Amino acid sequence: MTQPIVAPCAAPSPVPSAPPSSEWWRDAVIYEIYVRSFADGNGDGIGDLLGVRSRLRYLADLGVDAIWLTPFYPSPMNDGGYDVANYRAVDPRLGTLDDARALVREAHGLGMRVLIDIVPNHTSSEHPWFAEALRDEPGARDRYVFRPGRGQDGAEPPNDWESSFGGPAWTRLPDGSWYLHLFAPEQPDLNWDNPEVRAEFEDVMRFWLDIGVDGFRVDVAHGMVKAEGLPDAGFTGQLKLLGRAPLPFFDQDGVHEILRSWRRLLDSYPGERIGVAEVWPPSPDRLANYVRHDELHQAFNFDYLAADWGAGPLRQVIDASISATDLVGAPTTWVLSNHDQVRHVTRYGGGEQGTRRARAATLLTMALPGSVYLYQGEELGLPEVLDLPDEVLQDPIFLRTAGADRGRDGSRVPIPWAYGESSSGFSPPGADPSWLPIPREWGGQAVIPQLGDPGSVLNLYRNAVRLRRTHPALGRGTMRWLDSPPDTLFFTREPGLLCTVNLGADPVVLESPGTLLLSSGDTRCDGLQAILEPDTAAWWSCTTS
Repeated sequence: MTQPIVAPCAAPSPVPSAPPSSEWWRDAVIYEIYVRSFADGNGDGIGDLLGVRSRLRYLADLGVDAIWLTPFYPSPMNDGGYDVANYRAVDPRLGTLDDARALVREAHGLGMRVLIDIVPNHTSSEHPWFAEALRDEPGARDRYVFRPGRGQDGAEPPNDWESSFGGPAWTRLPDGSWYLHLFAPEQPDLNWDNPEVRAEFEDVMRFWLDIGVDGFRVDVAHGMVKAEGLPDAGFTGQLKLLGRAPLPFFDQDGVHEILRSWRRLLDSYPGERIGVAEVWPPSPDRLANYVRHDELHQAFNFDYLAADWGAGPLRQVIDASISATDLVGAPTTWVLSNHDQVRHVTRYGGGEQGTRRARAATLLTMALPGSVYLYQGEELGLPEVLDLPDEVLQDPIFLRTAGADRGRDGSRVPIPWAYGESSSGFSPPGADPSWLPIPREWGGQAVIPQLGDPGSVLNLYRNAVRLRRTHPALGRGTMRWLDSPPDTLFFTREPGLLCTVNLGADPVVLESPGTLLLSSGDTRCDGLQAILEPDTAAWWSCTTS
């Protein structure tokens, strides 16, 4: 049963001049590249920096303002590169420092900035510092969190902390001492009370800023400081990666002193270099602490990513997110998928339904005020791969839980570029098999066939990013909710844009919504009336008050 609704929108005001280039990050569209799965340049089946360089024109044509590269440093790959053995080099499997320099230079030449990951909570167990700690060289163990055990002969862990990847967060060495690892045992936590650790990471940041990177995504930015005395957490169940409980090893107030020192370092460089926090605090208000004017520029909004498909849950998280960041004058970031989470096509139901909802979510997300993060392959409508064989899975979550948790590899499968090729265009002809198998059924979702289809997910993204960049109402600014039927979200952006989203099961009739700019699905317009189908979003240029 259709439900008529009048969707008023303020009359367009004169188009303002383009915003100044300053504070580019407030409304940027930033594209995450999981380097090992983006493009293989040398034919070994593993994505690399050469592959990224070969696809920079694609990203520029997509219209993104910046790219974010996951770790490409030397690593034993016990956690997909987030176990770093050398912070000032490139893993030989992924390229060279010259490749990194060329990538930054070429991206800048195409008008895109480059952000890279920095991993400050822990190193690899193969980092030279930890090798020195294992030998118990003078002062070496103070760079990490070592403690004596509890119980008879110190045979029990120092406290009840659990690893985010399963099992206890402590490992005992043959000499009886214990070291902390909030993630895998191959990722020992650093001791940020040690001035040597702080000085080392500031030097690492200078190294990459001097190469020309435009900023850092800070991995586990809320995890560097632990509560004094390392008290028990009082767990009743296994720690989850996106948990919201207050914990003695996450979101401690002392972390903000570190981030303020990093902001001063970033501000000392020209070109508006930025810091982006990966944080999972208990509330939006705690999240806002990370983006105060003297701390980092952005923080990922995981509450939005985790929201259920529905008008109520989405409006609630949108309002809470904007209210929290507005208090500190920061932009809100919006993200639907990343390398740690199930792809949103699958989260929204999978199949045709999941694809329709994902397309609608794209227009909703890009119409919101603030900055948008895209994860490679979402612009192709890729789903999570749920049937990877056990023998190819590499995520430590899978290994540490003995397969009870399948882990995150399903979101990290290499993306397809061409239809009908053995590697779907991910690798050059004759290359080794890709490190994770690419589903055969993804052929029609590859980049090249989608480029030629005006109705493809890829072209929806290209059109949305283009409009977001050129329409004066989109990007930074404010929004105003309108009254709308149940299971819908209507809001305006000034000057002159209306976003309508139907999250329900029935079509909705719109009266006088304006001129259709872009729709995620079939939207029938007949004179002054339009029909918005279920699981569909549309942008309208408003002409009525």
